[in-house]
Amino acid sequence: MYTPLPVSRRTVLKTLGLSSMGLLIGGCGPKPALRPPISPHLRLARVHVARDRIIRTVVGLRPFRASGFVIRSESLDEKTIIHNYGHGGGGVTLSWGTAHLAMELALETGKKQCAVLGCGAVGLATARLMQRQGWQVTIYTRELPPDTTSNIAGAQWSPSSVFDPGQTTGTFDKQFYRAMRLSYRYFQDLAGAYYGVRWVSNYILRNLPAPPGGIVRQYPDLYPETKILSTGTHPFHTAYALHYDTMFIEPPVYLNAVLRDFYLSGGKIEINTFTDRRELAALTEPVLINCTGLGARDLFNDKSLIPIKGQLTFLLPQHEVDYLLIHRGLYMFPRTDGILLGGTHERDEWSLEPDQEAINRIVLGHKEVFDQMDSPVT
Repeated sequence: MYTPLPVSRRTVLKTLGLSSMGLLIGGCGPKPALRPPISPHLRLARVHVARDRIIRTVVGLRPFRASGFVIRSESLDEKTIIHNYGHGGGGVTLSWGTAHLAMELALETGKKQCAVLGCGAVGLATARLMQRQGWQVTIYTRELPPDTTSNIAGAQWSPSSVFDPGQTTGTFDKQFYRAMRLSYRYFQDLAGAYYGVRWVSNYILRNLPAPPGGIVRQYPDLYPETKILSTGTHPFHTAYALHYDTMFIEPPVYLNAVLRDFYLSGGKIEINTFTDRRELAALTEPVLINCTGLGARDLFNDKSLIPIKGQLTFLLPQHEVDYLLIHRGLYMFPRTDGILLGGTHERDEWSLEPDQEAINRIVLGHKEVFDQMDSPVT
């Protein structure tokens, strides 16, 4: 009669462990080859550009000064006027930064009540910062979102077309540096669906592997993941693509959210149009913060302030497109309310009428880019 020998728990576990190792070592056939990860740059969806997908074209006038925006204070009778205007193509981008600089000047007055003139991105950011300091704030404005110039902005976070090179002073350069970095930090706190602010990849198409230039080269820490992509690592028809990450702000979402915050914090709004400084002197608030943009040209006799006309054509939305693209003066920004196609920069042009020739150039230029783009790799 066979009698089994006693087996310890340690022996069983050791045997099982060796058996498992045997299975791993011996295997059950050849190991599958590991597939290299696919670059996310090769997964980008094409934009469908066609005339029958156009849903609207809008025009806005950027308030531009060759010497840059104005941040300074002056007296008007017993009142203090603080100027915060003339941001060119960087109004949304710089809004929180120049609002912070204007706030610092306002705090020097020792008052606690102010009027903010204008309800675009700059005016709203200024009003909110003053509220955070415990001030009573009334916005006086001719227009509210969605009818402000800020609603028409492309609103990629990047301070472009703010001044002409060689035309600025050392004082302005310091203000610009501070405003840019302050705004960069403020906007990061607003990232999310409520404010319509998100981080996205930006691609600038190029034929040469030149290093980044301009603002990206000067301040690389403000443009994370900057790299030059060569053929085969991106889906575009050019030999190279400059990539960096940036914040993208959707004006219809963003402006409504900030306006809502202003109301919830006890702010008041009065619809009003001012034609001269005497009307401003009649306001009850002791501090007036001028965020009137292009309106400052006549209201404060700043003839150095000129319009730069920008025209945007929107296509039907494509929610699978989530990247920005710039090529030869054209740009594509995807928003929830449509694919934004831009590419005009007409200095000292006052017309708000869309230009059909510009529409044709922008649409055909983008169609060529995306027709030549490789299909997404899955």
